[in-house]
Amino acid sequence: TELLKRIDSLRARGYSIFASGGRGYRLAGLPGGLSERELSPLLHSADVGRRIHFLEEVASTNDEAHRLADAGALHGEVVIAERQTEGRGRRGRRWIDSPGGSLVFSVVLRPAIPPIRAPELALAAAVAVCETAREFGATSARIKWPNDVECQGRKLAGLLAELRTEGAAVRHAVLGVGLNCGTARGEFPDELRQTATSLALERGETVARLLVFARLLESLDEWLALHDLEGFAPVRERFLQLSSTLGRRVRAEVGEGGKEMRMVEGDAVDLAEDGALVVRVEGGALVRVVAGEVEHCRVV
Repeated sequence: TELLKRIDSLRARGYSIFASGGRGYRLAGLPGGLSERELSPLLHSADVGRRIHFLEEVASTNDEAHRLADAGALHGEVVIAERQTEGRGRRGRRWIDSPGGSLVFSVVLRPAIPPIRAPELALAAAVAVCETAREFGATSARIKWPNDVECQGRKLAGLLAELRTEGAAVRHAVLGVGLNCGTARGEFPDELRQTATSLALERGETVARLLVFARLLESLDEWLALHDLEGFAPVRERFLQLSSTLGRRVRAEVGEGGKEMRMVEGDAVDLAEDGALVVRVEGGALVRVVAGEVEHCRVV
C-alpha cells in the first residue's frame, strides 16, 4: 500500500518506526545523520540557521565560516560538519570530535556592537548551550567561565568565538560550538575519558542529534536576539545562575592594558557588567580576569 511505501522510505532514511499492535505505527527514533531535509521541519529560529551548510568533513568549521563571511554570508548562517580534521578550542587547544556522536558547527554573526563588547556574545552562547543541554537531560550542566559547559567537572561542550574587525567596528564574528551528544565513554580518547562527558552519558540513553541541533540553534537565536535588544544584563543574570565558577576557589591568568600575564589565586565572586570574571585575592583586592585561563581548584 501507499502507507507501507512511505514507512519503508522513512525507515530507509534512518527513522525507527514500529508497528503498534494493529493500532498503527509508532515513531521511535530520528535519523542519526544531519541533513537540511530532515532538519527543516524541526527548526523554528528567526536568524540563526537561516541557511545551513552541511559538510561531511572540513579542516575547521570556524575557518569555513570565516571564508563564507568574507564572501558575504548573512548573520546567522551556519556551517556544520560530521568531522573536523583541525578543530580547535580556546588558546589553540585541539577539539577532538566523535563523528556521528558530536555536534560541531560554527555560526556567522554580524553584531552591531564595538569589538570591546564581543566577549558578551560567547557568554550568551554559553547560556544557550547550557540551557539546551539541561533540556535534553544533562540536568547538572553548568558553565565554567568563560564558555565551557560541564557536568560535575566533566566537559560536555566548548565554545570558541573569533572576531574580525575593520577599524573600530566588528566586520563579523564566528561562534564555534562543539557538543558531545552520543559519545560513549569508551569512544573518548584515553586522555579524555575521565574529564569529558556527553548528553547520552548524562541522561543514560541515546539522544537524537537532529533534535538537539534544532533546539540548540533556536536557543542561540533567542539569546543572541535578547542580547541585541536588551544588552548584556539578562545574559549576565542567567549566566550567574548557571555558573560553576562563581563561589569557587580558582587560579587565573590576569593582565589588562598590555601588562604581562600573571597567575593569581582567589575566590571567584562576581561577573562584571562587561563579562569579566571578578576574583578576590589574598588581602581582599579584587582583580578582573578578561581573557586569561581559569582553573577550578580542587575542593579539599
